[in-house]
Amino acid sequence: MKLLALHSSPISTSPSLSNGISRRASMEKSAFFSGQALAVPASSKRCTDARKSSASVDFRVRAVGSVGSSQKASNVNELEKITKDKDLVFVAGATGRVGSRTVRELLKLGFRVRAGVRSAQRAETLVKSVQQMKLDDSSGSTPVEKLEIVQCDLENQSGIKPAIGNASIVICCIGASEKEIFDVTGPYRIDYKATENLINAATVAKVDHFILLTSLGTNKIGFPAAILNLFWGVLIWKRKAEEALIASGLPYTIVRPGGMERPTDAFKETHNITLAYEDTLFGGLVSNLQVAELMACMAKNRRLSYCKVVEVIAETTAPLTPMEELLAKIPSKRELPAEPLPDPVPTKIHSKPEEVTQLEASKPRPLSPYTMYDDLKPPTSPTPTPSTTPSSSHEQFTSPTQKPLSPYIAYQDLKPPTSPTPKPLSPFTMYEDMKPPTSPMPSLPKN
Repeated sequence: MKLLALHSSPISTSPSLSNGISRRASMEKSAFFSGQALAVPASSKRCTDARKSSASVDFRVRAVGSVGSSQKASNVNELEKITKDKDLVFVAGATGRVGSRTVRELLKLGFRVRAGVRSAQRAETLVKSVQQMKLDDSSGSTPVEKLEIVQCDLENQSGIKPAIGNASIVICCIGASEKEIFDVTGPYRIDYKATENLINAATVAKVDHFILLTSLGTNKIGFPAAILNLFWGVLIWKRKAEEALIASGLPYTIVRPGGMERPTDAFKETHNITLAYEDTLFGGLVSNLQVAELMACMAKNRRLSYCKVVEVIAETTAPLTPMEELLAKIPSKRELPAEPLPDPVPTKIHSKPEEVTQLEASKPRPLSPYTMYDDLKPPTSPTPTPSTTPSSSHEQFTSPTQKPLSPYIAYQDLKPPTSPTPKPLSPFTMYEDMKPPTSPMPSLPKN
């Protein structure tokens, strides 16, 4: 088992390691997964790789060599005790067209990434592209400091779980190379067996979510997607990998994109993505960048992408819709689990007096003192009792549920006071014969 982790953080150069990769290889075989750093000189002028590098990249190297069975067992036990990091994602196939873009999109969202690669030399382009990223990070760390390059061969089952480490999410972007068109076993080895090995290792590591990238037409024959099966049955082997993931019991998301060969990153400026149910689409185009953004969004919104099979293409007529809304419309294959309750705040046995005072002050106080005692009740106003011999004047209030509105019905002889009769305003009303004087009538003049 070999695991080569390359941390892209700058460290001091070491003149003893400037003799090339061949000398470092002998040191790596004797090194163990102890976290010791081997410095690679940034000013190295020669490279023993067949391909010449235009610029050198600083790496901090950790290596895992061959170990005994007892050491392997202790290593596995230590890995199982490691708690999962919610912000750490393992990306398989990180140097590919989709994988490299997925790494950068994850870094933009604040994740830390363990990039799984078959060759550490091929990761140089990925690290350079991450170094050129400029993000506003409140923590002050650069994107390259959140990237860890892990050399891992997915066809070797024993080395996959240490490569995953304590990552909580696994994203698989591997696939048989189109350059090796004459390799008959390529789709079987890479698209199925290597993916199955990664799924098994993720199951043992008990990751929280697994995102698998496949293709349109894996489960249902339809044209033009079915033409891809001419490449040694690649869709059949991708479907086998999907079935292995579904049967694993892990929370998963399967992404089936359309054709990604021709669209460039500028494709998203004129085409908006649209999501569909499984076995719905059999043709269409989408860019590698759009698929990478979608998978990064799934990693950020695990509940929205829980156990879903998503088919994605991009169209000019599709409206510009947030990916979260598109994911919410796709039904889940399993019942969504309840959200975990927040961890209870541990109580301190030996608390300081001032801490206890602050804790009591933060608690809301009851508005009534009667809540402190179970048997103590607030006083109630007494209700007047009616007389035992009801009269006709208050028979209408004999119902026990209806209380009288006036207190006078409780006493039979008690009557409410009456208003006095108003006095007349004129004195002439006291005497019948007395009339008010009348004005004399004017007499007509005599002729």
